[in-house]
Amino acid sequence: MRLGRHRARRGEAAELSTADPLGAPTSGSDLQLSPAPQDGGARAPFREGGSGGARAHGSVLTRDGWPLPGASVTLLATDGTGSARSTSGSDGRFVLTPLELGPATLLVACAGHEPQARSVVVHDPRASRPEEVVVDLGEVRLTRVGAAELPAPGRWVIDPDHTSLVATAHHLGLSAVTGRLSVVEGAIEVAEVFTGSSVQVRIDAASVDSGVARRDEHLRSADFLDVEHHPWITYEGRGLLPDGAGGWQLDGQLTLNGTVRAVPLRLRCTGTGTDPWGGARVAFQASAQLSRDDFAMKWNQAFGLGVAVFGTTLRITIDLEAVREA
Repeated sequence: MRLGRHRARRGEAAELSTADPLGAPTSGSDLQLSPAPQDGGARAPFREGGSGGARAHGSVLTRDGWPLPGASVTLLATDGTGSARSTSGSDGRFVLTPLELGPATLLVACAGHEPQARSVVVHDPRASRPEEVVVDLGEVRLTRVGAAELPAPGRWVIDPDHTSLVATAHHLGLSAVTGRLSVVEGAIEVAEVFTGSSVQVRIDAASVDSGVARRDEHLRSADFLDVEHHPWITYEGRGLLPDGAGGWQLDGQLTLNGTVRAVPLRLRCTGTGTDPWGGARVAFQASAQLSRDDFAMKWNQAFGLGVAVFGTTLRITIDLEAVREA
């Protein structure tokens, strides 16, 4: 089985998968595609939607799901005699065409990320002609070069400028209303054995921002956060357990509105790396769910058939960056 319209020597095909696996990226979302070169000739570029043959499409993403533009994508026939090539656009998507049917190897690489290879089959049993075959290659997620799964032991200070804490409540039984707590400070103590790590965080309750000034004043009042008497929200957690899905559960105590309750956090480390100033950084995503009633925030109004203006359940989502202390 061969891919593309041109035949290439085995040595040239091997060169595509090692020394120059994916070529130079093109800019924007205009996908430039080219088959493997003929003997002694340069690649003949062609655009997305070349005539005849099957098509394949997919997307290239970072490990945590962000589009990765400029990634080079090559599909090599398993016998190394043909290839098709593309570059992901600004939305991370790519198209490979024209292709001939059969088994192949998909190679994806992007600057600063670990390359990835996988076996695929260009085939669709519902198609009666090759040009009717459209294969969805799905998502290809690449990991940053040098990124560790977990941060190194030590003290990591939360970067408030790159940390987001959002609370979401149900409104009128219909939609969601969100509020952001913008002043977050604290530190993570990463233990030699990661499961023994701990975290201490405090949040300025008056920093709540739902985008509506009148509502924010009500949220700061004694009906909700009572910031005059309880200016800080704190969370202290120690001890992590793997959740079986690549993440962790952190058991901790949340102090909110003068009330202390156990609130577990579901979290995962989304990566580590260096910043332009030579610092070591780590990123986490976390989530939790709690009830306002547990923290003496019982204000509510009902209308109609007893439907509450605001639901009692709060969903918390956190995106956090921390810098390793020197």
